[in-house]
Amino acid sequence: MAIPLTLTVAPNGARRTKADHPALPIEPREIGLEAARCREAGAAMIHLHVRDAEARHTLDLDRYRAALAAVRREAGPEMICQVTTEAVGLYSPAEQMAAMRALKPEAFSVALRELFAEPEDEGAAAAFLAEQARAGVMVQHILYDAGDVTRFQGLAARGLIPLDRASVLFVLGRYAVGQRSDPADLLPFLTAWNSEHHLDLPWALCAFGPREAACLIAAAALGGHARVGFENNLWRPDGSLAPDNAAQVAGLAALARTIGIAVATPEQARALFGGEN
Repeated sequence: MAIPLTLTVAPNGARRTKADHPALPIEPREIGLEAARCREAGAAMIHLHVRDAEARHTLDLDRYRAALAAVRREAGPEMICQVTTEAVGLYSPAEQMAAMRALKPEAFSVALRELFAEPEDEGAAAAFLAEQARAGVMVQHILYDAGDVTRFQGLAARGLIPLDRASVLFVLGRYAVGQRSDPADLLPFLTAWNSEHHLDLPWALCAFGPREAACLIAAAALGGHARVGFENNLWRPDGSLAPDNAAQVAGLAALARTIGIAVATPEQARALFGGEN
């Protein structure tokens, strides 16, 4: 039986504001309500960013706790809450790790390039990831190109990245004016991923630009999972502005079902990303 597609919604990200889209959720209650709508539309997981009083990116623990509580209150206990450790040029690896140790989330994402920024970071990063694996945390490693994929595999082979409850996210594109990721951009990632060092881990894709849905459906057809939402793209496949994140989730879920791919429930996603399958 084919593994169902886990849909993660990334509703805001670190950089966009309501000037980019009035429906971008910023405050905890907005995030919670959007999470509930996205859960209803088919998302099993939410990728959480929080902002400070000026709507700037932050890893502030109180703001994370408020957003997590809002998601639980509005969307229920089933939806997986994955928080970000993204630095955005503001946080060191030590600060990112300290935030996760204090917050103790069910799941978080971390960029390989940030956690293992320098060779001298390897010891502390490996110890941190080992702690998280022992605690049962689902860690998603963000990889920006095929070189990151090869480096990730090498670090895992050396035992510096534990594979229990680990997954990876391939990122197509960046924040850039006119960014148009294409499904073919996934191929170098998969070539590296399926090399002689292939790891049997769940992988997912996110894609910047208006061809987001095409990229994500290509990933789904090839056995991957998908992260969709306003963090990466504001546009529908037909070129119109999406009304909200839930519409993006619902559209992708419908496309997946059209080609015979089931959409995972939170329970199924938790089993997959938690290493139970």
